Amino acid sequence: MGNQVPRAFRFEIDNFSEKNTKITSPIFTSGGCEWYFTIYPKGTCRCNTYMCLFLNLANPQSLPTGWKRKARCHFLLLNQSGKVLYKSELPTDEKLPRHKFCARTPSLGWAMTLPYRNLIENGLLEKDKLIVDFYISDVELVDGNGRVVSEKETVIINGFQVYAYLATSARKLFAKHPNIAEDLKPKNQFVKNEYMNVLLNLVETLNKPSQNHSEIEIRNSHSKLSELMEQGFKLDWLKAKLDEVSLKRKKSGADDVQRLDERVKNDLELVKLDLKLDCLKTKLEEVALEKKKSDEADGSRVKEMEGRIKDLEIMVSDLKVELGKVKAKASADDDFLLID
Repeated sequence: MGNQVPRAFRFEIDNFSEKNTKITSPIFTSGGCEWYFTIYPKGTCRCNTYMCLFLNLANPQSLPTGWKRKARCHFLLLNQSGKVLYKSELPTDEKLPRHKFCARTPSLGWAMTLPYRNLIENGLLEKDKLIVDFYISDVELVDGNGRVVSEKETVIINGFQVYAYLATSARKLFAKHPNIAEDLKPKNQFVKNEYMNVLLNLVETLNKPSQNHSEIEIRNSHSKLSELMEQGFKLDWLKAKLDEVSLKRKKSGADDVQRLDERVKNDLELVKLDLKLDCLKTKLEEVALEKKKSDEADGSRVKEMEGRIKDLEIMVSDLKVELGKVKAKASADDDFLLID
């Protein structure tokens, strides 16, 4: 495997400066595996200054339990004229370990590639186009039993030359459907082998849990199934399986919409309740303010009454004094008359 010549997959991105969210490449094949990569032009939450790039294994859920993939990989970022703007480290030393992909880590990331600001503001791009060349080599495939298989290693099953890592699936397929390929139209054995490997990959894809299927994956499955049936494969049972998967996927999507509707309704109810609480709070504050004003007014009236009462008490006291004087004078007058 060390003599494999790296094959480049090229992905051209137009109007790059207008891209703000994740960019996903088409799926491509290298080393017997399907891959795709994603680009974050302005980085991720952890690193929002530099561009980030991730290489991903496509459809990892369809691979057998215990699978592993090892590969050497690097990439180049170029402008329209082919000028290299950035290149990742070249894994030229075969003694260095290859990157490992498995169910827990189906992706490999380069978190800091090229500062986005430098790329855009320094005019490095021509006509706002970014080109990515991705190279993958020295791919090692490990099946579910821990056995290393070559991408070119094949076994003969029921007259078909299938990839070794698909041998178990092929045996199960012919055990359940022994007449599946008896009416094939192609006569060339190489073409028949290729169609059989496409079928085996499709079966493994549809055997994974329904909630893990994407809309694109289901559309591609319908296209592949139609082509296989046109070539003479007896796949009514697989069509029923695909229809079931599609229905579950749609139902799952409808359930998601329903759950979203319920959540929106609940949120609206909470908003209404919050508004009611706010209104009630405002009303209580108004009542409290009115009470305070009323208490303050009552307090003023009490003070006013107390002042008036004190004035009356003073007046009464003065009147008592005057009355006493009058009485004293009257008594003196009586005494004077008696003397006379």
